[in-house]
Amino acid sequence: QVQLVESGGGLVQAGVSLRLSCVVSGRTFGDYGMGWFRQAPGKEREFVAAIKWSGGRTTYADSVKGRFAISRDAAKTTLYLQMNTLKPEDTAVYYCAADSNSWPFPSQISAEYDYWGQGTQVTVSS
Repeated sequence: QVQLVESGGGLVQAGVSLRLSCVVSGRTFGDYGMGWFRQAPGKEREFVAAIKWSGGRTTYADSVKGRFAISRDAAKTTLYLQMNTLKPEDTAVYYCAADSNSWPFPSQISAEYDYWGQGTQVTVSS
């Protein structure tokens, strides 16, 4: 059974950094695409960043490009999202997700992800 468990969220002031973690388990993730998505109150879930578990190929939403960095530690089976220079508009519940049919690039489309974590709240005050 695939499990994704996020942690690292919290209440922070604008301008600071925060790192989210997502521990994955239940299978060998091989060539999966791994993504971070977020959902703010009253808004649809949106793509943030994604990475190929095997090769490290990454993609980012324009709104976070240059501020956020996605990475993974295969030995620790953990996905990370380093978030720098946080803004109030980054406030959302952040979810990690796994796409078992990712090829050749990690997807930005939430419907293509098979497995999801429970989410972790990030609140950025101004």
